[in-house]
Amino acid sequence: MKHLRLLRRETRRKLVYDLLLWAVLSVFVSAMGPDPFVDPAGFTMITVPRVVLAAAAVLVGRRWPLAALVLLLPLGPWQFTEGFATVDLSWLLPRRNVKILPLLATSPFIMWYAYLTGRRTTRAWPASAAFFLVTIVGVGVVLAEGGDLALWVSMTTALIGTYLVPYLLGLLRRRLLQQRRAARLSAEAQARLRERARIARDMHDSLGHDLALIAVRAAGLELAPGVGAAEVKAAGELRVAAADATERLRQIIGLLREEADAPPLTPADEDVAELVRRARDSGMTVALDMTPGPVPGLARAVVQEGITNAAKHAPGAAVQVEVSPERVAVRNGPPRSRPTAQSGGLGLAGLRERVRLAGGTLTAGPMTERVSEGSGFELAVTLPRAGEEDPRRSGGKERPGARRSVHD
Repeated sequence: MKHLRLLRRETRRKLVYDLLLWAVLSVFVSAMGPDPFVDPAGFTMITVPRVVLAAAAVLVGRRWPLAALVLLLPLGPWQFTEGFATVDLSWLLPRRNVKILPLLATSPFIMWYAYLTGRRTTRAWPASAAFFLVTIVGVGVVLAEGGDLALWVSMTTALIGTYLVPYLLGLLRRRLLQQRRAARLSAEAQARLRERARIARDMHDSLGHDLALIAVRAAGLELAPGVGAAEVKAAGELRVAAADATERLRQIIGLLREEADAPPLTPADEDVAELVRRARDSGMTVALDMTPGPVPGLARAVVQEGITNAAKHAPGAAVQVEVSPERVAVRNGPPRSRPTAQSGGLGLAGLRERVRLAGGTLTAGPMTERVSEGSGFELAVTLPRAGEEDPRRSGGKERPGARRSVHD
């Protein structure tokens, strides 16, 4: 109902606008013709048909401005008594008082419809055909008046100034609006892609972490004493199913993720201690060492990624978490059972981008010097303190020997 009222209001507004335009145009048309009090017959024969023609032009001009331009053709600049400028061409030919851009009372209205033609007409051939017709009329008027060179100059400027220039201005306006609309649509598309990437990262960070903990619990049930063979088999199947679900999730994330998108810097509402507690409840051995001081904003994201990688790629390994105001590190020993998850690399790639945007550095790779049996893994993030300069701008580099991991 409200939409219908708005539509009626808009229709009334357009009707009033068209009536006012026709009234003003009729006044200007009447000013070009005979005086109705002096020559009523001439007014009836000349002015009244012009007023009717003006009404038809206004009636169709809103939707088809090119049709209005053609209807106003009899009221075009075919008289050379007045002009935008008067020049002396005696240096070129024996002519004085040559009118440049002849102007009539109806010229502003013709210019307006020529502008609307360029603004609203999408195909070029109708406008080209109309302008060809206008040119033919202009040539015919000049030839009918003798074909003097001064008349050719006046007619050429009249056609260019009254028809061509307004049309080109309207065409330019239409192209600019099209470019603006294309830019807006592109920005909206980029926003949708960024939202898809944000959803993908949230899915990876939350669901991937929970699936890894489910696999850890299942592995614990497999090794628990007093559990029957059927339960052990079911626990093993659950562990494999969790790994398969993690892999399918990684494939879905690969479809949603956008490499060039900037990941968000704000993690979910869960602190590091709660994250470690949940990992311990699932059966993992996790030690937490927190240095007094402010906790970095990316601490939870780093710890979650490290614990998730340890659960997926190093089942049964002990995990050490260290958190200080400027550094977060997660270390794990070698796996005690065969990993079932495949490496995807999406988690560390997203985390590396978050750290980069925060002005920090990320190192991830094996740490054979800390583990006597096989190789462990360390994920470490160094962040600048509040007020410190970005280490990348001061020549800071990643720790020598640090390697990027393919773990997810």
